[in-house]
Amino acid sequence: MKKNSDSKTPQTQEESSHRVGPIVSSAHLAAGKSAELSELEFGLIVAGNAFNRWMVRCMNATGLEDLSPLDVLVLHSVNHRNRPKKSADICLVLNVEDSHTVTYSLKKLLKSGVVGSEKRGKETFYTVTEKGEEICRRYSEIREDCLVDSLRTLGFSNADLGSIASFLRGISGLYDQAARSAASL
Repeated sequence: MKKNSDSKTPQTQEESSHRVGPIVSSAHLAAGKSAELSELEFGLIVAGNAFNRWMVRCMNATGLEDLSPLDVLVLHSVNHRNRPKKSADICLVLNVEDSHTVTYSLKKLLKSGVVGSEKRGKETFYTVTEKGEEICRRYSEIREDCLVDSLRTLGFSNADLGSIASFLRGISGLYDQAARSAASL
């Protein structure tokens, strides 16, 4: 018999085999010093995939189809504060390392007529078109209808969401630093 570490009562092998451990994508990563970090990572994976699916489906609902999650993010970034953006600025804000993926997204958005471009010296600046503004406005409306009210029913306040966002930005910095460290090994 194994002892249950939480209650200190004996536990049969059968009971132990039915116990659910941490919810992770890879048990070998949860075996180290922090199973909780593996749980967080699994949560990020699942949430990231759900968020990507949401963005694509929401954008489809606006009438603009066949965009990838990155295409949607790039469109929103170009629309942000109604200021012209360089590809490098979009990459920086979205924390995208492979700039060619953003360049490809911009080409798709140009072709669909939601983004325009203007050459200034050696730099190309991108702005949202009227059609792009309308698509972004419609996306925002659909987001309000389908997502925002649901968050409230789960008991999340705007302050809660702000705290979670701050935590995720902090975690992203830790992963960026860890990536630099791993690259130097």
